[in-house]
Amino acid sequence: MGFMALHAWLGTGNLAEAERELERIMANANAPENVCVGAAEVYLASAGSEAARKVLVALAARCRAGGAAAAVRVVTTVVDGGIGSPGRARAIGELVSDERVVALFDGPANTSHRRAMHTLLWNCGFEHFNAKNYDICADLFETSMLYLSREDGSRVRRAQCLRVLAVCYLALKRLDRAHEFVNEADKVEHNAHCAFMKIKIHLQKNDEDEAIKQIKTMMGCIDFNPSSLMLTTHEAIACKAVRVAVASLTFLLGLYSPGKPMPEREVTVLRTLIELLRREQGTEDEILKYSRRAKLRMSDLGVEDFFGNGPVGTRELNWFAGNCWNMGRRVAKEQKYDLSAEFFELAAEFFGGASNDEGDGNRPTLCKALIMSVTSMLQAEELNNSPLSDSDVKKGVEMLSRAGKLLPSIWPSVSVASDQAEANNFMFLHTFYSYQLLDRMDTSAHPQQLQLVKNFASSKACTPSHLLKLGKAASEGTPPNLLVAEFSLKASIKTALASHSPNYRVISAALRNLACLAGLQDLSGSKSDAVYDVYRQAYQIMVGLRDGEYPCEEGQWLAVTAWNKSYLARRLNQASVGIKWMKMGLDLSRHVESMKQYTADMEQCLEYFQKLFHSEAGEHALLGKNPDECSQQEGAPSTRTRFIWCCTTIAS
Repeated sequence: MGFMALHAWLGTGNLAEAERELERIMANANAPENVCVGAAEVYLASAGSEAARKVLVALAARCRAGGAAAAVRVVTTVVDGGIGSPGRARAIGELVSDERVVALFDGPANTSHRRAMHTLLWNCGFEHFNAKNYDICADLFETSMLYLSREDGSRVRRAQCLRVLAVCYLALKRLDRAHEFVNEADKVEHNAHCAFMKIKIHLQKNDEDEAIKQIKTMMGCIDFNPSSLMLTTHEAIACKAVRVAVASLTFLLGLYSPGKPMPEREVTVLRTLIELLRREQGTEDEILKYSRRAKLRMSDLGVEDFFGNGPVGTRELNWFAGNCWNMGRRVAKEQKYDLSAEFFELAAEFFGGASNDEGDGNRPTLCKALIMSVTSMLQAEELNNSPLSDSDVKKGVEMLSRAGKLLPSIWPSVSVASDQAEANNFMFLHTFYSYQLLDRMDTSAHPQQLQLVKNFASSKACTPSHLLKLGKAASEGTPPNLLVAEFSLKASIKTALASHSPNYRVISAALRNLACLAGLQDLSGSKSDAVYDVYRQAYQIMVGLRDGEYPCEEGQWLAVTAWNKSYLARRLNQASVGIKWMKMGLDLSRHVESMKQYTADMEQCLEYFQKLFHSEAGEHALLGKNPDECSQQEGAPSTRTRFIWCCTTIAS
């Protein structure tokens, strides 16, 4: 009768009377449970989800056997009515978390209903998770765990819920709460998922050391998959934890073996690892280590098997080659020439790895890399003051020999001034360092050095400045190669004078070095007039030039040293030679602006000395003797004293 009355009131739309009738039915101890449940469902269908809480509380107080199934149907009805709004979702959470409602699902007979309620709440939470309403979905996921039993059968599901809760609190930046949930999940089911979650939490806390420890723990899990390391790398990069990303990729590289399936190709991992290391300071040694590994794997597997086929493989190969080239330049600027030499050598290996015949497109850069590697080797030797070993010298010679075969390819096909200058410079470096390495061998290499310089001098790449540097290097060698030095310096002067606008600074420097070199030859007795010929050539060049066109300091050096040589000649009892040098010094000084204040004194000194020389010459002629041979006899000291005074005046 009560159930029929309930239907009648609902039919007339009188919900208040219908609710009172439902309360009477629930209070009637003689009413069967199925009637109570049916009445509750009929009332809820008309009253709407707002009445769900009262209905569920009433069912919890009245029913025991069918209460769980009724509760599931009630909650399903509420969910079907829509849970999109946060308020409605919270209401559902409060509804099903009531202790009296939860008690309806006790006992093994309600296992299926308990599972259904958990799934219902899980799906509701997942809907809000996708909407990024993490605080709401966390409440729903946590409530859903009230309907999971503590038995082993639900262990996996419980661990999954705990991990998802950790994700929600991680998204909410409540890191301590997230850590608690993931620790609980790890206790329930220890696996790689929990370790990965801990890594994410440590990354959010900027605790890189703990994150790296957890990577090791994750790799020890039974369900570990190498793809987890790639995910860890992405997470670390997103958190700007470069050290963690590098550690993750390093561990991943250690897992590669022939035939083993991996989430990424080895070349991709190496490239990413090197790219990350480049962002940090002081990682050049690590970058070099992994670049060597790439080169070794290229040699072991072959270019195509390691880098890939087609354009993709070409891009990968060019990336490694370009990176080694750039690293070589970078560390060279920091004067880390040992590293620079190795980077350039690796660049040459990569550039030459395109094909056995050293592909046409890479030939110019390959040639430059070989030359730069030897350049860095020799600069490291000079900086560290540690001579190259015989094996290094041999390797340098081989690299330059290989570069020499490719030198024609570095000339640009289109005549661009900057490209032309760079090509000229590399050809000079090849000649210069080939000369130096030949110098490490023995004196029997001197003819080879001379031929090497002559070949360079006849090329279009040769400039007066290049020849000047070669001449200086040859004259300063141990022992010096005087033939090469003389040839280079004379060729430098000749080439500079033949140009449309001669560089007199280069010419003057070459003349000074040539004069010093000729002085060495004079002392050895091989060329008596070599020095004077150099000064005479300098004088011939200076005649007719505008004031200041010839470097003033170099002109002054020529004039003063020529004048001072007259004193040396007098000391050697060569008065006529002394007069010759005095005239040369005077002639040169007349073309040097800063020496003109001394010209009058020099003329007076020369005139005075000539008179003394001629007077002495007359006396010696009567005696039948050479005045130079008798300059130390009676009367000579006064002449020398006057001459010394004149020379000292000019020199000061």
